[in-house]
Amino acid sequence: MNLHQFRFVQEAVRRNLNLTETARALHTSQPGISKAIIELEEELGVEIFARHGKRLKRVTEPGAHVLKSIDLIMREVGNLRRIGEQYSKQDSGTLSIATTHTQARYVLPQPVAKLREAFPKVNVSMHQGSPDQVAQMLMDEVAEIGIATESLAQYADLITLPCYEWQHMLVLPATHPLASKSDISLQDLALEPLITYHPSFTGRTKIDLAFAAKRLQPRVALEAIDSDVIKTYVRLGLGVGIVAEMAIKDDGTNSDLIAIPAGHLFGLNVARVAFKRSAYLRNFVYTFAELLSPALTRSAVETAMSGHANDF
Repeated sequence: MNLHQFRFVQEAVRRNLNLTETARALHTSQPGISKAIIELEEELGVEIFARHGKRLKRVTEPGAHVLKSIDLIMREVGNLRRIGEQYSKQDSGTLSIATTHTQARYVLPQPVAKLREAFPKVNVSMHQGSPDQVAQMLMDEVAEIGIATESLAQYADLITLPCYEWQHMLVLPATHPLASKSDISLQDLALEPLITYHPSFTGRTKIDLAFAAKRLQPRVALEAIDSDVIKTYVRLGLGVGIVAEMAIKDDGTNSDLIAIPAGHLFGLNVARVAFKRSAYLRNFVYTFAELLSPALTRSAVETAMSGHANDF
């Protein structure tokens, strides 16, 4: 058995058992992949996949156990590569970050700039997506560190740690009737067209739950994944915006809008950082984590990665 066989099996599962897609992803031939998988099965004495003709139909029961071992082996192979990179190249390489638009646009610029200042030979690769896509990129080792508010803590293959708390803000033109109201309620907001995030982004779950708890049906006029888009449509008078507080920067770009804290309405949210369980982290990854939050020290992250994330 060899690593090529392991990689073929692993990628076949990722590609929903489609060997044509697997061959395309790995830049090899479909017959070669089929032959390698069959040879591995013969060596192990079990069928990893049930077949219909030449097509793979499902993973067998022994195949599921084989896959767990293959995942473990390939994870450690990745760790070996990173160890080699760190000690051969020292403080150089690429930091791959998976995150949402809001984090990339409003939270990460300063930490990334400080990282590049401390490690000028380190390049940064930013991958943006939904929280679930962020989690998948970590598990697929497309990224080494992920930052998001939703979903990350739901994946057993990830180590997640709290990074910072934040609240939602109401944004509206200064001329809007609610702008002069001292105590805005959920009932008030339920009467207004709302402009806020897509359900899978930036704490939208908290917003929906808050209205549901009061048995209110909000009028969501527009959903977006981009805070700047939300503010643009608020300026056009389409409704009251609900955005993350980090999207309200004191840089003059929001001077035409009124921003009102809404933590008392929707509660607080926690942005989290995540790493793939058992991954080997290079020096600059630890540095970047601490730039995100002073609480994310190397010691704290190492403790979490050793299986004690709940102690954080």
